[in-house]
Parts: sequence; structure tokens; C-alpha cells
Amino acid sequence: MELTGNQLIGYAESGEGPASFGGVDPRSRSTLPPRFREATENEVDRALVAAEAAFEPYRSLPGEQRAAFLRAAAREIEALGETLVERTCAETALPAARVRAERGRTTAQLVAFAELLEEGSWVEARIDRGDPQRQPLPKPDLRRIKIAIGPVVVFAASNFPLAFSVAGGDTASALAAGCPVVVKAHPAHPGTSELVARAVLRAARTLDLPDGVLSLLHGPRPATGQALVRHPLTRAVGFTGSLRAGRALMDAAAARPEPIPVHAEMGSVNPVVVLPRAAEHDLEGLAARLYASCTLGVGQYCTQPGLVVALGPDARALADALARHALEATAEPMLYDDLADAYAAGVQQRTKLDGVELLGQGEAAADGTAAPAVLYCAARAVLEHAELLDELFGPVTLVVEAADGAELLALIERLPGQLSATLYAGDGGASEYATLIRTLERKVGRLLFGGVPTGLEVAPAMHHGGPYPASSDVRATSVGSAAIDRFARPICYQDAPPALLPAALRDGNPSRILRLVDGTWTRS
Repeated sequence: MELTGNQLIGYAESGEGPASFGGVDPRSRSTLPPRFREATENEVDRALVAAEAAFEPYRSLPGEQRAAFLRAAAREIEALGETLVERTCAETALPAARVRAERGRTTAQLVAFAELLEEGSWVEARIDRGDPQRQPLPKPDLRRIKIAIGPVVVFAASNFPLAFSVAGGDTASALAAGCPVVVKAHPAHPGTSELVARAVLRAARTLDLPDGVLSLLHGPRPATGQALVRHPLTRAVGFTGSLRAGRALMDAAAARPEPIPVHAEMGSVNPVVVLPRAAEHDLEGLAARLYASCTLGVGQYCTQPGLVVALGPDARALADALARHALEATAEPMLYDDLADAYAAGVQQRTKLDGVELLGQGEAAADGTAAPAVLYCAARAVLEHAELLDELFGPVTLVVEAADGAELLALIERLPGQLSATLYAGDGGASEYATLIRTLERKVGRLLFGGVPTGLEVAPAMHHGGPYPASSDVRATSVGSAAIDRFARPICYQDAPPALLPAALRDGNPSRILRLVDGTWTRS
């Protein structure tokens, strides 16, 4: 498939802006054809006007038709075959096996949301039937359901060029809810983005969906993203990326005359807490698992365990075991040069802090690459230098020794919001560590007992979010079927004529979905 580098505004192409940038191969550092154009203000406006025009007809489609669209999009993405794999590998330096696995996750997400629509209960229909004879006042008939919020802007992530990108979880959940989507492509993989967008648009055109149900805009400058967030027709935003960029979008959305929600997932250090006796039987095995998780994908996962906290001598022994792995490693390319530069600077800055040791780092290589590193310090250094709790994107982990349980709790209480925390408790019972568990619950969106936080399971019960700054809304998840809730809102009908009610709220339950009727969940 020939790439053009143009904006895809619904079913039309547009090339108003200059061809100013291209995808870059992180290994050779060469620019890949074609040159891509930055979206103009007019193209931003056209994309959102098209999305608004598509909104009513698209949200009015039966769930089964939106489900057919998501399934067709999954098939079109799979049909890209090795063309998509090769372009993604060239733009990201990710191995082909990882890209194929991520493509499978992407299409599986689309199918999962299709299944959610086909079953139908996601609208959470609630019915409280009226009673005109009630005294002293009649009881009104109240019926509540969730409906689509309107056009959504999705920012593609750098570290998941498929699963958190053009047709990733944010887009899939917004489309499932009934919201047209304008995607802001990530400039690190523009060719991958165009391939996927064209596949989704082919599915939309085949099913004769409204023009404007999906658009793709390019732009390496923050101004493009700001314009999308500030546009008056944008009703919500989905974002995965850095705290700095996510906060800028949140501030722009809050400053609008009519503020809108920004559902931003902004990363974390995902602490791993190792309690006494947890490592004594297999310290080397634990170190190997943590090291593999820390360096997976060159440490470019939002769930990468960047902080390990252990009590007493277990901490130093575990840190030394991790360092031995790092010393045997070589540097690998990161997704793009700016990430590698920030990683190198971050490791250097941390090693200059009092009490922080660099126990081991892999062999250096060319610019644009990152070598795994293991740092070590006592808890008091972290309590004195809060920046040690900030995420450093890349294959680094900091092992912290806590002298006792009180110091461990003090460190956990100092943590900002996290996506996850992992607890290795050995043979201790829940009651023994109840205070620690309750403290961790207040800090994270997902609490693991053993294992590693990477390898996120895409399932209905998954929650991928956490207290700020891990995400902008602790109640929202960007993974799993509950992600659809971010792009829907409730509406209540009072004393509505039966013929004017949505099918999901009508007597007789023609949709056969699960509903809360007069306080009882039922399908009858």
C-alpha cells in the first residue's frame, strides 16, 4: 500500500500543510518515506466538523451494526499482513514478534468491544417504575441509560504503535460507545498510523458508515494537539503518554469556555515491595523475573517496575542479583532519540544524588540506545529526594532498602499515584500486612500479589489507571471493557411516552439485556 503522508479526514485526503517530517528508523536513524504533512488549523476544524456531522447517525445505529464495524476493522488490520509489521518495525525498532503480538492484542480489543455491543448490557439500564397513586405525591416513572458523549480526540502513544494508537483501546472503546474519533497520530510512527487508519476507513466505507466516523491527523508540534483539545466540537480526549504532555492537555481542556474530560494515562514507577522471607528461597529467580519485566521492550512499558523496595539485607542481595543481569546486557534502540537522551540524562542525574549508587549498567552503544541500569539507595535518600519517585522511561530500576516496617510505610505514603504495585509477602498472612495493603490500595489502581506488572491482561475485570498523576481520573480504565464508560454519559427519562424510549428501557425488555428494575437486576 502506498503511503501519502496526507491527513485522512473521513473518506477524503487533505494536504494543505507543508511536508515537514517523516518516520525515522531508530536503528539506522534514517528518515523513511514519505514526508508527512502537519495538519493546518483548517484541517483540524474540518475533521471535527466531519465528526460532529457523523455523530448523530453513527450513535443512532443499533449496537449490532457498530459491532460489525469493529469486527470489520479488525479483519482489515489483519489483512495488512507483513506490510504493517515491516513498517512498524522500521519506525520503532520493535522486534517483529512483538509487533505481531501487539497486532493480535489490537484486533482482539476490537472484537471484545464488538461482543460487548452485541450483548448490550453495557448501557446499564435502570428503571424505577412510576406509581401515580402514591401519597402524598405521585411517584414519577424514571428510566436511566448511558449514551455516547460526542466526538472524541485520541492521542496515539509512542510505546504501543498499535494497541494504544489509531485503532487501539481508546479508539475502540470510543467507537463502541457511538462516538466518532479524530486520531492525532504519534510522529514517531506516522506510516504505521496511516496504514491502520486506512484499514479502519475501508471497513467503515464497506459498511456505508457516515463520513467522518474516523479521521487521522498528523503534527509533530504540540500546537496541533492543543488545537484539537480546544476545538469547541471536541467532547472528550483519550491520551497515553508523559505527565508533562498529559497535564498540558488537561490544562487546555479545563481552560475552555466549556471544559471537557481528558482521560490521560501518564505512567508510574509501579513499585514492587519485597517483604522478609519473600526472597529467601529463590532470590535469583525473583531477580531474574524482575529484571526481565524491567527491561521488557527496552523498559518502554507504562507498567515497567522502576522501583523495588525491600526490608533489610534482602534489599542489597536483590539489588546485587539484578545488577549482575544488567552488567551482562548491551544497549538497545529506544523508540526515538529524545527518549534515549532523556533516559541517559535521568540515570546520570540520579547517580549524582547523595546516597544513590549505580550498581550495574549494561555496555554502552550508539546514540539513540539505552543500556539497562540498576540503582541502589537507602529509604532515607528517597525521603530526601522526591525526584527518585518520578518515572524514568527506560530499562532502569531503583532498589531501595527500608530499615524497618515504619520506614517502609513512610516511603509508601510518600509515593504519588501509581498504575500498579506488586507485593511479595512470603508466607505472611493478610492480617500481618493489613496496614501496608490498605496504604497501597490508596496509591494504586491495580495491586498484584507476586508476579510482575508487565504483561497486562486485557479482560473485563482489568483496571489500568490510578490516582493522579498515574492517570487523570482514578475511576477510569484504559484497558478492559469498562474503558467504554469514559466516552458515555448517563441520561434519565422521566415519564417518557413508551414509544419514545430507547429499546433498552422499554417494558418487555426487547433487547434482553440485564437491567436494574425497581431495585432488582433482571433480564425479564
